[in-house]
Amino acid sequence: MHDDITDIPGIRVGHYTNLEAATGCTVILCDTPAIGGVDVRGGAPATRETDLLSSHNLVEEVNAIVLTGGSAYGLDSASGVMRYLEEQGQGYDTGVARVPIVPAAAIFDLGFGSHKIRPDAEAGYQACQQATAEAVMQGNVGAGTGATVGKMAGPTLMMKGGLGSASTLLSDGTLVGVLVVVNALGDIIDPHTRQIVAGTRNPSGQGFLAASSIGNTTIAVVATTASLSKHQVNKIAQMAHDGIAQAIHPAHTMFDGDAIFGLAMGPKLQHTTNSTIAATQVSAIGSAAATTLARAIIKAVQYATELHGIPAASL
Repeated sequence: MHDDITDIPGIRVGHYTNLEAATGCTVILCDTPAIGGVDVRGGAPATRETDLLSSHNLVEEVNAIVLTGGSAYGLDSASGVMRYLEEQGQGYDTGVARVPIVPAAAIFDLGFGSHKIRPDAEAGYQACQQATAEAVMQGNVGAGTGATVGKMAGPTLMMKGGLGSASTLLSDGTLVGVLVVVNALGDIIDPHTRQIVAGTRNPSGQGFLAASSIGNTTIAVVATTASLSKHQVNKIAQMAHDGIAQAIHPAHTMFDGDAIFGLAMGPKLQHTTNSTIAATQVSAIGSAAATTLARAIIKAVQYATELHGIPAASL
């Protein structure tokens, strides 16, 4: 066990990282198609293929998820992931071609490094080539490369955000894994101690400024070994947003791009038809997804390191 999303069998993670431009992208590949879902809470999202994941729409299976920097420009990286998957013969069979299903979400990092260099299709393709089931690199990597937090008083007092991942084993043997990119305007708060881990630094050099109600962007993927329906996966993505509320203040404002994707990797024909048992299972997984996401958010800033003069929290 790595305590990250690759603890889920069938999940591989790859990164494209450009430290000089302070941007990158991360791909979560599903070696077997997963039942996908999504819940978008932010008022200013940059996303691709999220409508497809609605419970009432046709396609259920997802081949990969892309999290990227570069704002809406960075969504182009998903095209490179589609090309890679097409070469592997993966995708939804339309009868004339297989179309890989690759939803994506982006953070805004254009103001940190170079606003002219963004993840593109080639970056997405390279991330696929680097994908592995080994322990996930965290901090200044992939989509977390240009992530920052604590920007309420301007860029001079912000701190480094990043990419984090964590997993939880439930008592019934179900695994829940999370990968998150933390690019918050607000502060990162440890849910257990209620102390600020990273945020807007006090100009005096001591401590942090008090949080205000502006906004943040956090994008994440929650995966589980359970066998779930599309509707149930969407519910788990919805519940997972509680993890953002636990660890980031404020959350889900009109300025946010907060989005969480869900992936169910279990055998497709094994989800239970007993409504009470099913509801209990979904509730347990959704609750675990929230607490695991909160922990992954803390890991994202703890594993981040100083970049271009922007300081980071220490482990």
